[in-house]
Amino acid sequence: MSRPTQRHPVHLPAVSFAAFHLLFFLLSLPSAADPDDERCLSSLYQSLSDPSGGLRNWTKASFSVSCEGFISRLQGVTCNNGRVYKLSLQGLSLAGTIPLELSNCTNLQSLDLSSNTISGAIPPELSGLLNLAVLNLSENRLTGDIPRELASCAYLNVIDLHGNQLTGPIPDEIGLLVRLSTFDVSYNRLSGPIPVLLANRTGGGATAGMARFNASSFVGNKDLYGYPLPPLRAHELSVLAIVGIGLGSGLLSLLLSFSAVCLWLRATDRTATMPGEEGKISHLMPDY
Repeated sequence: MSRPTQRHPVHLPAVSFAAFHLLFFLLSLPSAADPDDERCLSSLYQSLSDPSGGLRNWTKASFSVSCEGFISRLQGVTCNNGRVYKLSLQGLSLAGTIPLELSNCTNLQSLDLSSNTISGAIPPELSGLLNLAVLNLSENRLTGDIPRELASCAYLNVIDLHGNQLTGPIPDEIGLLVRLSTFDVSYNRLSGPIPVLLANRTGGGATAGMARFNASSFVGNKDLYGYPLPPLRAHELSVLAIVGIGLGSGLLSLLLSFSAVCLWLRATDRTATMPGEEGKISHLMPDY
């Protein structure tokens, strides 16, 4: 009778355990941030002042490891696959300006800096955020024009700029953003006509012919006009303007009358002194 074959336990080489632990260690290390994201966050932090300390964990060291997969330890930063995906820094009493280097966060899909005291212009360079879907810069102290370059952000669904001090017209190019479903520029200092492509757009579920962006999107801009706001009205003339126009008209009439009299007198004088006229006149006179 043959003996049953004995199976001996298989011993993995010690080198395999060492490789496994090394791999686990490497995977557990924080991955380096994308250099563009690092430059973006660093520039934003340097451009802002943070009196309330809401960005206390934004440090130079943290920018190099801003995203670990889908996790970020930075206040207001959301990551997706190792890239900055959202910036939500609303209501933190932040001041300063928006840096043009913010465009380096090329994977950014939502930017919310609302309800702060940020000033200065909206950088046209934000047009480099080609994946941006939400732009909320409302309730700040932003000045200058609305950059027409924002029309390059074809995925924009939301543009909220209300409660600032923006001036100039609304660029017609904004109306070319076909995905735009929320648009609010109320309570600024904008002027000129509302672009037709914004005023007459209809949305899903809306009654045919009804504008997606109603008057509440545009109110609070004294010199902005056109549907859905009232049409342009002639401004009432001031009392001084009326008096000036009256005096000017009277003076002009006086000058014209004086010129007419002078011309008539000159013409009469020429007629009286023409040669041979005296003979004609005396010939017609009866003899006494």
